[in-house]
Amino acid sequence: MAALQEHLVLVAVPLILGLLLGLPLGLWSARSRAVALVALNGFNGLRVIPSLAVLFLAIPLWGLSRTSALLALTLLVIPPILISTEVAFRSLDPAIREAAVAMGMEPRQILTDVEIPLALPVIVAGIKTATIEVIASATLAAFIGAGGLGSFMVLGFAVYDPAILLVGAVPVAVLALGVEVIFSLGQRSLRSYQGQSPRIGL
Repeated sequence: MAALQEHLVLVAVPLILGLLLGLPLGLWSARSRAVALVALNGFNGLRVIPSLAVLFLAIPLWGLSRTSALLALTLLVIPPILISTEVAFRSLDPAIREAAVAMGMEPRQILTDVEIPLALPVIVAGIKTATIEVIASATLAAFIGAGGLGSFMVLGFAVYDPAILLVGAVPVAVLALGVEVIFSLGQRSLRSYQGQSPRIGL
């Protein structure tokens, strides 16, 4: 149970930080080509680096600690959230915004009542990807002493005991599948809401 709690912390904290950074940066990127060029290229570069390498690169800065794992995992979480948010807002039909302006809506109203509801399904898809990735990548945090379910997997490999390995692997798989189901249902609900909302039909 303690290992599961540690793993959930290793998932939740980077995900929250990733949302706080990735969502506004994604929106800003959709509004500015210069920001998009810097942010997307910079964070896309992180996606080609293996997760374990990112964790080990954090060691010289923050040592063998949970802080290293949390910050490294945050860097892995941000790209899918950032990219999906940028794509979601950039791909909106300009005519929708023009119609909202013509109706006398303020910029903040357009964002909250029109753009965000339309962009939400794509944004949620990015959050789902980020969540599943961090659930899997958090197992690697055990290599730098951050605990979590990955500790059982590392120990299982070390002593060649599949039973111990499965103690860590099975809950991780269940968590990932649970996230997949929950987010898929959420995306379906959002699409249904879009079809019923009068504001979406601008």
